[in-house]
Amino acid sequence: MSGETDTSRRPQPPQPAAESARLPRQRDTTPSTQTRLLVAVGTDKHPFDRLVDWLAQWHAHAGGAVGLTVQHGHTKAPQLPGAVPFLGHDALQQAMADADLVVCHGGPATILEARRHGHLPIVVPRDPARGEHVDDHQQLFGRRLGAAGLVALCETREQLHDALAAGQADASRYAVAADPGAHEARRAAVARVGQIVEDLVARSVRRPPRWRAWARPDRRTEGPR
Repeated sequence: MSGETDTSRRPQPPQPAAESARLPRQRDTTPSTQTRLLVAVGTDKHPFDRLVDWLAQWHAHAGGAVGLTVQHGHTKAPQLPGAVPFLGHDALQQAMADADLVVCHGGPATILEARRHGHLPIVVPRDPARGEHVDDHQQLFGRRLGAAGLVALCETREQLHDALAAGQADASRYAVAADPGAHEARRAAVARVGQIVEDLVARSVRRPPRWRAWARPDRRTEGPR
């Protein structure tokens, strides 16, 4: 009919960014002969050479069968395809949406985002004894999540290589149901964990060393009490 429009046939406007960010990832269903692997070490100032080296060793054998995106942060730029120091928020979300497998450090926020996009993240926590972080909260957090089956915890090169080989053979082994409805609650929980860790670190810095308690005058020079 002239003068009327059929609104049912109009294309729907795009969803607001805040709302679309809460939705499960929209996977690229284009057939691919490659396993798309995202590796994220986060933005911490400490280098994480161990994880990048382990990845490079595995990739040398996997070769062209793997499509890499490696966010290597302050770690020396590896001789790997797809290496980039940092990814902005939107770029990281897209990389997680496109990936078949996600490997990351033990940062709570990175783990949260990986699971929100439907991944069981392969987690290699930073080790403070190796200069990879200021404390062991990533190890403690990763081990707890690993025991609960919420991450695939890898603390050795062999464990990581085995996990990557298994994921390359069948990526569905490292997939979970995306759960956007719990996004805000999980974000609040992660923020709380981060605050607790920051408070513990701050207290350890402020606390005077115990040896100072002995730095006082020689009591042998004092008279009888």
